Amino acid sequence: MSVITATQYQSAACDTAIFPKHKAMEYLTLGLTGEAGEIANKVKKLIRDGASEEELLDRKNQVGYEIGDVLWYCAVLADEMGMDLGHIMEKNIEKLQDRKARGKLGGSGDNR
Repeated sequence: MSVITATQYQSAACDTAIFPKHKAMEYLTLGLTGEAGEIANKVKKLIRDGASEEELLDRKNQVGYEIGDVLWYCAVLADEMGMDLGHIMEKNIEKLQDRKARGKLGGSGDNR
């Protein structure tokens, strides 16, 4: 099993990034939502069609590849905005742990 830090991933992702820099935020945001949509579509079809054990493994692998694409867009978008992916991840976990401690994981809204 390979272990890579968020910083290493962000750096490696940025090394492969090719897009029009003057439209970076728009391009990366559209790519992110497109890849997330691909995950949703694969899961939707799995719900609709079902799958044998062998097919389920293949479909999970396909979703895993799409998750990788989502991560790539997140990492490069964060970089374009001058943000460190690892820092974003840490702050997100801190927020969620705080909500958990206060019994506010459920519900909706940013200010829980």
